[in-house]
Amino acid sequence: MRSALNSSWLPPALVLALGAAIALGAPAALSGETYMLRLATQLALLVALSVAWNLVGGFTGYPSFATAAFFGLGAYATAVAQEAGWPLPLAFALAALCGALLAAPFGFAILRLRGHYFAIASLMLVTILKEVTTGWASLTGGGMGINLPGAGGDPIVIARIALQTMVMLAAAAIALSIIVARGRLGFGLACIRMNETAALGAGIDAPRLKTIAFTLSAAICGLAGAAYARWIGYIDPSDVYDVMWSVRPIIATLIGGVGTVMGPVVGAVVYMVFEELMWRNLLTFGTGALGILIALLVLIMPGGIIPSLMKRRAS
Repeated sequence: MRSALNSSWLPPALVLALGAAIALGAPAALSGETYMLRLATQLALLVALSVAWNLVGGFTGYPSFATAAFFGLGAYATAVAQEAGWPLPLAFALAALCGALLAAPFGFAILRLRGHYFAIASLMLVTILKEVTTGWASLTGGGMGINLPGAGGDPIVIARIALQTMVMLAAAAIALSIIVARGRLGFGLACIRMNETAALGAGIDAPRLKTIAFTLSAAICGLAGAAYARWIGYIDPSDVYDVMWSVRPIIATLIGGVGTVMGPVVGAVVYMVFEELMWRNLLTFGTGALGILIALLVLIMPGGIIPSLMKRRAS
């Protein structure tokens, strides 16, 4: 993992990701085109969620499907707080806090599981939170959803603010990922990923480190949910707890390179480009064509784009 971070491929990858973001976001912000603003905002959101997933699924090697759970929780925490009259910064802070507070004990419990057992347990959290949110109608609006107060206004202005918020969140997530990868936490997580039994034997507190990574990931997902709710202005359980919020970040990270710092960023860019091209040109068969393209890319570069480029450069 450290080699991936310190590799000479990091600057080109960063330039590629930032260049793609600028190519999408700058023209949109300057021209005010709603479509481009939406596309750039979706890209920044996917980057943030992919980087968050990589903290657990990549650095630690635990395939989590709980992204949608923390995303939805953050969205509803913000919506409820806004309805109660909380200022937006405090509502966002509550979203991150709720994600972290749920992730800490839940992660400590299920991170004792491994492989598909952990994956299933993490997916169950999505179902549980969706059912609780739907049933608690007095607070959440139930299946009818909830409108965020003060979310109206000029669509272009709202879209620009949403883009700025998502880009800042994505940048913060990347910065956190770099800090983790360069520090003792990243070293410990890398040891756990390679051989957890050996890491425990070497004195590494694996349960604590895994829980920290899971909690940090959940906080980012909670913030992403908060930003999404504020952007859309209306949320319901079937939207924010959709399992695709867990699946897309995994696919993007697999494309870019699991366990690398810039893999989720590059993978998110490639995934968004593929998805948009397929839906715009092959509406009827868009999903199938997207799946075929991703499968071909994974076959050509089985370790992901960043690791494959590093191997070719080394050879």
